[in-house]
Amino acid sequence: MKLGPARCCAVVALVLALTGRPSAEPVAVRYLEGLTHGFLSLKTLAGRLLGSGDLVQTVRGDRVTTRLVLHYRDGSINDETTVYSQRKEFLLLSDHLIQKGPAFKQPLEAHMDRSMGLVTVRYANDKGEQKVEEERMDFPPDLANGVMIALTKNFQPDTLPASVSLIAFTPKPRLVKVKFASAGLESFSFSGSRRRATHYVLTIDIGGLTGLAAKIFDKQPPDSHIWILGGEAPAFVRAETPLAAGQEPSVLELSSPAWKAQ
Repeated sequence: MKLGPARCCAVVALVLALTGRPSAEPVAVRYLEGLTHGFLSLKTLAGRLLGSGDLVQTVRGDRVTTRLVLHYRDGSINDETTVYSQRKEFLLLSDHLIQKGPAFKQPLEAHMDRSMGLVTVRYANDKGEQKVEEERMDFPPDLANGVMIALTKNFQPDTLPASVSLIAFTPKPRLVKVKFASAGLESFSFSGSRRRATHYVLTIDIGGLTGLAAKIFDKQPPDSHIWILGGEAPAFVRAETPLAAGQEPSVLELSSPAWKAQ
């Protein structure tokens, strides 16, 4: 039986309603973020060194500014500056992302501002032409761009949030959901000492008919992974995550300075 235009629209509306996203619930602040400067290594999943980076974080009142800069050995740069508040719950205020160089199939500069409800993406298309995508959006309270490490440090493994929101750049800005699961405790070592970190698995839920089509045509983004050392001062240990749409996951790990023998 063929469906007329009116019935087709009704079916689409029903599918979208049934695949609606969970309500936005921000993550509660259990541990306040503070002044930080961490050194990072950037590798492939196979362990090949891609580059290095710095995570610099400053705090003024309840406002945190984090800048994560990754320098690739091929000259590429991933530079993200995030501002968020940590008053009872984490709330993203702004995020500025720059990705340029041969490591990125589509270099771009993206800026989001909660106070203006505006997302702007500047990029070059396949012909090298400069394009701009600008979109007004209602920023959900659980928006997590640039804040994922802080959020996972505040998780309770037995009561994970159902999901958080994320603005993905394809390059058009698109609001998606990230769902969480705990893969349990995994061992790691440093300087002969053994510890155990909680392994969190992050899955992108595109949602709606687009999400269904992504799964059918094998376009579902790969899962990301974050390892957090628990205790009275939870610490980030490792992440495996794509840094851009269509990119293979990279490994981010804490790194220590090496000194030349005197």
